[in-house]
Amino acid sequence: MKKPDLDETNIATGSTSNSDQTAHTTQPTASTEAASAKSAANSDALATAEAKITELTSDLQRTRADFENFRKQVEAQRSQSMALAAQATVEKLLPLVDDFDRALSTYPDQLAPLEKNLTKTLQSLKLEEIISTEGTEFNPDLHEAVSVEDAGGDSEVIAETLRAGYLYDGAVIRAAMVKVKRV
Repeated sequence: MKKPDLDETNIATGSTSNSDQTAHTTQPTASTEAASAKSAANSDALATAEAKITELTSDLQRTRADFENFRKQVEAQRSQSMALAAQATVEKLLPLVDDFDRALSTYPDQLAPLEKNLTKTLQSLKLEEIISTEGTEFNPDLHEAVSVEDAGGDSEVIAETLRAGYLYDGAVIRAAMVKVKRV
């Protein structure tokens, strides 16, 4: 019996010889090249998409931080505006308080009940009178000296209060107008 030729066997089984296989792997077919090009294109698209995601994430974080800073700034401005409006309102009330003090010195019995109510209201508004009674040490931060009476001493004390001064929330909004003497 005759041995079949390798080429005949290969043809019958559908396999190719080693030389054919080498030729097949060294010469890429059109479908392999297309798959390879498609894979490279997908890798490039994936890298581009990842870069875009990173960029957009960074933009989102920056936008969130900017918005949070803006929100804090608006809240601070709102608080400051409300405080300034309250202070301006209290400053406009000071002439009325002065008028009430003058009326109280004229009619003490009739206005005494109102004085307690006014004092409570002023305290609730964070308004307090600067202490400027006779004999109190003169403080240029709290008192405005209209005149100075020299009695020959080094210490300056208040001789008379001409107009009351007020602190609003701990800050001077109107200094007390006083006469000072040196003792």
